Amino acid sequence: MPRSARILPAQEALLTQVRNSFLRRHTWIKWVAASFILLVAALAGIAAFLLHRAQPFVRARIVEALQQHFHARVELDNFNMSLKDGLEAEGAGLRIWPPAQVAGVNVPANLAPDQPLISLAEFRFQAPLHFERGKPFHISTVELKGLEIHLPPRSHFIHNAGGAPVPAASSYAAAIEIDTIVCTGARMVLETDKPGKLPLEIPIARLTLSHVSSAGPMEFVADLTNPRPHGAVHTTGSFGPWNVADPGESLVNGQYTFDHADLSDFKGIAGILSSTGQFQGTLRALTADGQTSTPDFRLTDFGQPLALTTKFHARIDATNGDTVLDPVDATLGHSHFTLRGQVARIKPGVPLVLESTQASSDSAKLAPVPLGEGKDIDFNINIDRARIEDFLRLTSRSGPPVLTANVTTKARLHIPPGTDTVQKRMTLKGSFVLDRATFTSQKIQDGLRQLSLRGQGHPKDIKSTDPASIHSTMVSDFQLANGIITLPNLIYTVPGSTIRVSGTYGLDGAINFAGTAAMDATVSQMIGGILGALAKPADSFFKKNGAGTEVPFRVSGTREDPKFGIDFDRMKKNFARPPASSSTRPADPYARPEH
Repeated sequence: MPRSARILPAQEALLTQVRNSFLRRHTWIKWVAASFILLVAALAGIAAFLLHRAQPFVRARIVEALQQHFHARVELDNFNMSLKDGLEAEGAGLRIWPPAQVAGVNVPANLAPDQPLISLAEFRFQAPLHFERGKPFHISTVELKGLEIHLPPRSHFIHNAGGAPVPAASSYAAAIEIDTIVCTGARMVLETDKPGKLPLEIPIARLTLSHVSSAGPMEFVADLTNPRPHGAVHTTGSFGPWNVADPGESLVNGQYTFDHADLSDFKGIAGILSSTGQFQGTLRALTADGQTSTPDFRLTDFGQPLALTTKFHARIDATNGDTVLDPVDATLGHSHFTLRGQVARIKPGVPLVLESTQASSDSAKLAPVPLGEGKDIDFNINIDRARIEDFLRLTSRSGPPVLTANVTTKARLHIPPGTDTVQKRMTLKGSFVLDRATFTSQKIQDGLRQLSLRGQGHPKDIKSTDPASIHSTMVSDFQLANGIITLPNLIYTVPGSTIRVSGTYGLDGAINFAGTAAMDATVSQMIGGILGALAKPADSFFKKNGAGTEVPFRVSGTREDPKFGIDFDRMKKNFARPPASSSTRPADPYARPEH
């Protein structure tokens, strides 16, 4: 056995003997250690006992501070404290009721609230065990769960003239300083007292407040999911200070982004919308300025998408969600137009009373009475720089639009709430002017070439004239309802001819028109040549109302296969009537002025 191995047991035995001898001679050390442990245990027990006894006192102080700050009844179901990493506190069932009287504002007995102003399912915070006298008690983070805020309508409060000034925040609230409040699962409800209106509910998935103070504004960051159209909203800004006398008048301002909003949530339309903007005002009344972009906007019953962008200024009544847009500056494809009007939220079965808006004309005034729950849309539309093909593409299932032209329009749009598609609920009424119109159908354009040149008395030039060079003008009142465009007084003009038409055009392509074509040339001039000379005796039968030739006609069929025909029944009736004065003939916009 090595020598080192024999020495180790001897050394261990010696150390044990020395230690035992030391402890026998210094037994007081064991007593001190034991006493220290007992003292710590006793202090912990005393702290736990005092903490337990202090909970009702601290709970009462919290309730008292909130009552003095909000000037309202406060209830707190549970409150617990523990000494873990400092002072840790948590509570549940906090309710703060609307103020009964403050700053010359009182609540009538018959308007006493049936639900709290603020309710909170859970809260939790940590704080240090020490603080300096004269300085605020500092809390870094407060966690909230299940926050609900119900703001009563303004009529809930009676503002007395010459009321007392708003009292200062309580010393208890002022003595607490909070860095951040983090809230999950929050909901704000703004009640309304307007008949037929729905309260506005705003669900908030996550809300973070920083620089929390009872006397100044707080910064906020919030994320929420918009229900319709479904999409994610991210907003930042400042809120406050909290208006104790009337919380709905608390100031708020900030900016937002709204992404991936699915417009197919609304029956009849589709596309993915994104929006950015800024807002400011109070919780009850906001103004907003922003822009939207929908690169694939379309009507689901037809399916051809177009890019739609807008810039808008809005006034929002946050008590019910009604929004007045004045104006909306929009571009659809290559067409520019503006809208002014409102979007109102209503209860089911309640007739809507619209705000006063100036209609584009007497014929465009509507009297909508919506019946279903949802949004009622009412706009005045001014289309000033546009191409008709953009709007026709939006309402065509396939193929090119029926015609191309510059278009100007003044109209009123009304979409009541309901379960049908937008196309079935929508009413559009107004007037339009189409200039330099050209039909995309070769068959129709060939017919217009013949109509124009024969109407001018130049039948020999038909073959040498390009059909695309024949441009026309259309002027009419119109109404779009149930997917059908009604044209009661269309005046269609090409060089040499003026056509007056009335009838309907379905968005599905169905055509049903009746009209009268008045040509400058007589029948013999329209035919030309030897046949024209033979037809000269018939000129007198077709001369009507100052026109060289007047012929009644009908158009039926579809956009792809139109059917043209002379209305012989009306022609017989016209032959029986005496000729009218030439002064009744409408002016030809292509006629050259006389010098």
